[in-house]
Amino acid sequence: MHRSVLLSMLAALLIATGPAFATLAAPAGPRSDVGSVSLKDRTVALTLQDAVYLGLRQNRSIKSSYISRIAQAFDLRVSEDRFTPKVTISARHIAGHSDDDHYRQSELIPDTELLTPIGTRFSLAWNSQLYQGRDLGRSGNDGATFSIIQPLLKDAGYEVNMAPVRLARMQEEINKLALKTTVSTTITSIITAYRALLSAQEQVRIAEEGVSRAKGLLATNLSLIKAGRMAEFESVQTEADIATQELSVEEARNQLDTNRLALLQLLSLDLRTDIRASDTLAAAPFSISPDQALSKAQENEPTYLTQLLNIKLAQTNLVVAKNQRLWDVSLVAGASQDRIISTADTVTSTDRKWDTYAGVQVEIPIGDLSLRQAEVRARTDLDNQELQAQEAGQTLEKNIISNLQTIQTRWRQVQISQRGKDLTARKLDIERKKLNAGRSSNFEVISYEADLRNAESTHLNAIIAYLDAQTQLDLALGTTLESWDISLNDR
Repeated sequence: MHRSVLLSMLAALLIATGPAFATLAAPAGPRSDVGSVSLKDRTVALTLQDAVYLGLRQNRSIKSSYISRIAQAFDLRVSEDRFTPKVTISARHIAGHSDDDHYRQSELIPDTELLTPIGTRFSLAWNSQLYQGRDLGRSGNDGATFSIIQPLLKDAGYEVNMAPVRLARMQEEINKLALKTTVSTTITSIITAYRALLSAQEQVRIAEEGVSRAKGLLATNLSLIKAGRMAEFESVQTEADIATQELSVEEARNQLDTNRLALLQLLSLDLRTDIRASDTLAAAPFSISPDQALSKAQENEPTYLTQLLNIKLAQTNLVVAKNQRLWDVSLVAGASQDRIISTADTVTSTDRKWDTYAGVQVEIPIGDLSLRQAEVRARTDLDNQELQAQEAGQTLEKNIISNLQTIQTRWRQVQISQRGKDLTARKLDIERKKLNAGRSSNFEVISYEADLRNAESTHLNAIIAYLDAQTQLDLALGTTLESWDISLNDR
């Protein structure tokens, strides 16, 4: 059965899913076949790629971010709709009476407004009223009003009127970067949790192999005792060591369960699911120059890019704040037409009136410090954002250098621990042969057994730390999604 089919079954049977989130392209690449797997009664083997794939589909943090993106995308749509005509329709129908008459009155007022990118405002309204009185008869009026206002200083020009749209678009870019951060951080957490599970499995293996070797040593002790080459009491040391190793096995299994639950929670799977990390731990040398790494981070790291966008936001806000301090000087023009119709004693009369105008209107604020306050705040915010950008740039560089140094250190530790493990295993083998020849003590062999277990654990931890350091560098560079061939579909 193909692994992708198994994963689909796993998601369907073990996860209480909501609506499908077709938001991410899962890691590409071939998937290896596995044998028959029962999701109820057997352990489900997952590769790291499978774990990331399931996390992209099911992780709640990622789903929550995409839910938020629905509202954020609509905010952008509203801002970009700024220059489309806006229509308002008002209507009213009432029945009443006065000292003169009982009447019914209807009113309909459609109103259309249009703002252009240079600040021109067009307004067109139509008003229709109908009065029906029992005694006073029927009357009504309707008419259209058209007006144009063109600002010359305040609210004038393309730059100022497009500012809300530019702000919304920059905010949208910030929202996309926030989504990228959430997905990248979640993937990093899943990778780290997967390796923690793999490490725990290996620790269980190391502990169980330690018990097996200790039992083998006990069998050797009993043979030597039977042959009269070892005192009977010396086997007590080995029996005590077996008990200690069995205790270590229980502790390792408990840690395995803890790590398994942590990964299941990140994958939003049933916590009772028995999963096993099936990848093989392998470490290979990794190299990238600090300049290349820094350049790549400056192009991809979301936090740094967000800070650069914050500067542009502050610059735009300052432009708007400065514009709002200008006098409100506008050219105005308009025209209106009214038609009045009245009916009394079966006689209908109609009266039409036209009115046009053109001129200049001026509004000069005097003594309003709030306008100056807005500019001061916008300017100080821009200064602060520029300082924060400098800090973000230095922090980014520090993180890159630190991660590269950590990777180099971790790789040397992998090499040293591998050599130490090999030498310790060889030392133990020699000491066992010496024990069989009667040239060593039981205590020495037990001591060397402990050395081997420690060396194996140290090497395992070194590999995990090295791989995790690479993952953290990916996150610091902002290339986690690129490394896993994941594309965000947030449209």
